[in-house]
This record gives sequence, C-alpha cells and structure tokens, in this order.
Amino acid sequence: MAPQSKSTEEDCDTENLKSDQEDVKSGGALEAKMSLLNGITVIVGSIIGSGIFVSPTGVLMYTGSVNASLIVWVASGVFSMIGAYCYAELGTMIRVSGADYAYIMETFGPFAAFVRLWIECMIVRPCSQAIVALTFSVYVLKPIFPECAPPEDATRLLAACCILLLTFVNCWSVRAATLVQDWFTYAKLLALFIIIAAGIYQLCRGKVEHFSFEGTTNDVTSIALSFYSGLFAYNGWNYLNFIIEELKDPVRNLPRAIAISCTLVTVVYTFTNVAFYTTLSPAEVLGSTAVAVTFAERLFGWFALSIPLFVAASTFGAVNGVLLTSSRLFYAGAAQGQMPGMLTMVTTRATPAPAVLAVALLSLLYLTVSDIIALINYVGFATWLSIGAAVLCLPVLRYKQPNLERPIKVNLFFPVVYIICTIAVVAFPAYASPGETGVGCLMILTAVPVYLLLLEPRTRLKGLGAVTDAATRLMQKLTLSVRPKMK
Repeated sequence: MAPQSKSTEEDCDTENLKSDQEDVKSGGALEAKMSLLNGITVIVGSIIGSGIFVSPTGVLMYTGSVNASLIVWVASGVFSMIGAYCYAELGTMIRVSGADYAYIMETFGPFAAFVRLWIECMIVRPCSQAIVALTFSVYVLKPIFPECAPPEDATRLLAACCILLLTFVNCWSVRAATLVQDWFTYAKLLALFIIIAAGIYQLCRGKVEHFSFEGTTNDVTSIALSFYSGLFAYNGWNYLNFIIEELKDPVRNLPRAIAISCTLVTVVYTFTNVAFYTTLSPAEVLGSTAVAVTFAERLFGWFALSIPLFVAASTFGAVNGVLLTSSRLFYAGAAQGQMPGMLTMVTTRATPAPAVLAVALLSLLYLTVSDIIALINYVGFATWLSIGAAVLCLPVLRYKQPNLERPIKVNLFFPVVYIICTIAVVAFPAYASPGETGVGCLMILTAVPVYLLLLEPRTRLKGLGAVTDAATRLMQKLTLSVRPKMK
C-alpha cells in the first residue's frame, strides 16, 4: 500500500500545482510594472557602481596624460551609446527577457546562446555581484576602521548580509526592488553632483594646471587597454534589455531610457574626472586607492566623512541592479530549456523568486573565493565578445529575417563600426595578456561538456528527469510559485 499511497500523494501535489497555475489571478507571470523613470534608474544604477568613486586610475595609467584620459572617457561613452542604439532595435524587435542571450538564441541557435548563458550566469554576474558587495562592506566599515583595512571576515559577513537583504527585497516585490534602485541611484548621483560642483568651483578659481597632453603614450596596445578600462566603467548599459518584459510600453520607453541614461552617465563621468584633476595631480590620482575620498579630504573638511557612505550607497544600488537583472537572465535561460525548469517559476507577487535565489546563492559562494577579481579579468574579454556577437545579430537578422517587425531601424553603419571596435578592444588586451586570455578561453570551453551531457538530445544523461521534477516541486512549495502564464 505504501507505494500506492506515495503515488497518490504525488498526484495530489501535481494536481494542486496545476490548480495553482489555473486559479492564481494576481501572479503567475512577469508583469509590466516599470515606468520610464524606473528604466532609467536601472541603467544608471547598474552602470555607476564603485569604480568612478574609488579608482578611476586605469584610463590615466594607460593614456599617460589627463587630457588624453578625458578623451577616452568621452569616447567610451559614445561607444557605449552606439552599442545601446543597436540594442534598442534588438530589444524592440525581440521583446523577450534575456537581452543578448535571447538575441543570440534567435540568430545563432541554442549552442551559441548556451555558451553566453553559461559564462554570464555561472561566473560573470555572481562574481561581479560579490565584488560590488565586498566594496559596499569596505566603505560601510571604513569610518569604523579609519586607520586600517576592515577585518576580512567582517567584510565578507556584511557583504553576505547585503546580498541576503536585497534577495529578500527582490523576492518580495518588483516594486520594492525598483524603489531601492531609484533612491540609491539618486544618492549616488547626488554624491557625484557634489563632486562636480566642487570641481566647477575649482575651475572658476583657475585650477587648470593639470590639464595637458604631456606624457601621452603612442603605444597602440596601451591605448586599447585604456579603452578597456573606460568601457568597463560603462558596463551595464544593456541591463534594461534583460527585464524588458517588465517594462511598460517597451517600444517607446526602452530607447528613451537607454538614450537618457547613457548621455547622463557620459556627462557625469566626464565632469567627475574633470573635478578630480582640478584638485589632484596625476601622480596623486595614480597613487590613491580611493580617489573620491582623497579629493573630498582636500576640499570638504569634516564633510569628507560622508563620501564613504555615498560610495556604500552607490554599491548597494549596484548590487540591487545586478540582482534584479541577473535573475531575469536565469529566468530566460530556464524558459528556453537551458536552465533547470524551476527557475521559470513566478510567485503570486509576480517575482521570479527561484531565479533570484539562484543568483544570490552563487554570489554567496563566490564570497568564499580569495581572488575573484582575477576571475572577472579572465572572462572580461568574453563579456565584450558576447556583446559584439549580440550586435552582430542585427545585420544577420536583417538578412535572414527581413520581415520581422522593427519599430526602430538602425543604420547598418553603427553596428559595423561597433563590431570592428569590439574586435579591437578584445584583441589588443588578449595580445597583451595571453595567459589571462587562455584561462578565459578554458572557462568558456567548460560550457561544451555541460551542454553535451545535459542538453544535447543525442548525448545527454538519462534519468535526470525524476530528480529535477522533485526539486521543482520542492522549490514551488518553498517559494509558493507556479509556472508563468502564457501571454
């Protein structure tokens, strides 16, 4: 009788879950709740993390002069705008969460899409989130430990608390997550505007002695590496495309949000760097581990103590932005059958809680790794390679599927320029650091056995269905989630 009883219980579970899917009225699907302003704060909040406050030295180091570094900051912003312009056509044409993963899936098929998904989900996103959370911890603890580095264990514990708190917020409500993103984006912009205002005051006093082209390098590899550093600071301009299903009127709001955000960040980044150089010499910038704090100590007196708190607010918002968008990438991969089916589950509050929990768990695991910054460097080139591949989808789809609806149609000159520049940005650092490039290639290749063993019909392992079904039922019970309704 026991086996029959167990079978009956499982049948009841299945029927209850089916009933939930049919009867839940307030949930069961991702809902379009995000306004244009929410979209702008997602992009701005994701782009502006800790880098502009903490160490804007990479561009200066590789260019050799202040004026050349400012040109690279502007050029990196313009380059990001071109990429964002191309993504506007792709996002309004393929209105599915997942951004470049969805575009590569549509254009090049499941294997290429899975490679992109694997690197982004398993390494880049959780590592990035762990690094930003650690930066948040360091700057929260800095006023408590003004003369020394905060204890490593305390830093990691606070970073874990930051991730767990934002995981709860993102599981609870999309509205709550976007409110966090809005207010912490305002906080970081306020801090930058204070720095810019101080810089304008210094310019009015004639503090322009550091602005020159003296020392500018002629080495092509160094110039390419300076762009690599600059573009890394702009990383995040494509994050709104990951959650396009939750954006109201995406055809209208996606391109507007991208244009406003990229322009705003380019202006803010450029004028913030100008402000730094009105007060600090190039040697002081290169020698500082926290440029914004050094700048504030020179000009603001006691108010300089607030800068670490502003940096903490900036990184807190950046962690939330990464978590908000990364969970939708997990969700999109699961919807295509390339991630466990439980990650497609949506709660009655219209949040993909299982996907949020998956991102958070991986991020917490990476907090235990001692050198995750090196890990990010290994796959940094792969990130730009995949963005270039996504932009390549635009001309390929123009040829393969000319009849697709395109509310925005980009002149092909822009994707061609972007692809050529992306190849240069990837190739020169790879030439300069072949060891890191080799490790990054090996990381990408780890996707191949995973794809063959778990996804490819002809070679995948048998008997995993029962395990994944049991895990899915358990996750549904724990998170009160159901499969999304078809729109």
